[in-house]
Amino acid sequence: MNAWEESLRGARVVVTGGAGFLGSWVSERLLDAGAQVWIVDNLLTGSADKIEHLFGRPGFAITIADASRSIPDPGGVDLVMHLACPASPVHYERLPLETLRAASEGTVNALELAARHNARFVLTSTSEVYGEPEEHPQREEDWGHVNPIGVRSVYYEGQRFAEATTMAYARERGVDVAVARLFSTYGPRMSLDDGRVVPTFLGQALSGAPLTVAGDGSQTRSLCWVEDTVEGLLRLACADVAGPVNIGNDYEVTMLELARMIIELTGSESRIHHVALPTDDPHVRRPDLTRARLLLGWEPEMPLEEGLKRTARWREETSSTAAADAESVR
Repeated sequence: MNAWEESLRGARVVVTGGAGFLGSWVSERLLDAGAQVWIVDNLLTGSADKIEHLFGRPGFAITIADASRSIPDPGGVDLVMHLACPASPVHYERLPLETLRAASEGTVNALELAARHNARFVLTSTSEVYGEPEEHPQREEDWGHVNPIGVRSVYYEGQRFAEATTMAYARERGVDVAVARLFSTYGPRMSLDDGRVVPTFLGQALSGAPLTVAGDGSQTRSLCWVEDTVEGLLRLACADVAGPVNIGNDYEVTMLELARMIIELTGSESRIHHVALPTDDPHVRRPDLTRARLLLGWEPEMPLEEGLKRTARWREETSSTAAADAESVR
């Protein structure tokens, strides 16, 4: 066990949004390190099946509650990990007001909980605060270039507000805070219908449907394996670092390259179909990881092709299980 993991042994941690894709992995890793974990989630975009493997583990508890309304106080909190916010375009475009409330009122409530207990507070912000970046790769010093009234602004500006609120609590209330700017993360337990590129392409490839590449496919993303993201996030939680700190993979791939890679690794006969670009979709996205490497001693390890293979196996297993369950109820 690493030194930073040792510091989590016996820690009492609240994880808002812990029943989501990333939250489930964070909660599992915290339990593995010997922490006690209280998940707070309203299951609006999270689901119990993502954390059912944690039920019954010593030190684990979940409360069904909306962080934007109130966060139950379990007492004796050492760390608050704030992940509660719809984070995929499908979800936050469908739930714009809920997204704004999670990023604003939810962040305030989580900070108030941390303030009451003199606890460390970690905000999982997003690379989307950079908007259409004016420099590439994106450094934390970049203030961003964001459309404040577009359909995606509820998430982009919501997270910018969350960052501002977090830093205000640090300055005015002395709360021990950290801000992580997460870049695209992928892996098992992703929601299959949330519109993110990896589960979408995998689902299309495995079913033989055309892979829908937006525009000409030249836009880039940097995809980080979920366990690498969690490692960086928890290292930040245990470090004397406020941030913001980029957490992601600095290997950049175009969407056309990604589509072709997934077709090849799945052995699919799917073709590529080009569709219109979404509104305010950034053309490039790649983190500068200098801070993460220097301050956290962290960098991603999983090669993209191997991570995609593991995710594809999980996707196939999930589909097979769902089909078997459907057949059993006929």
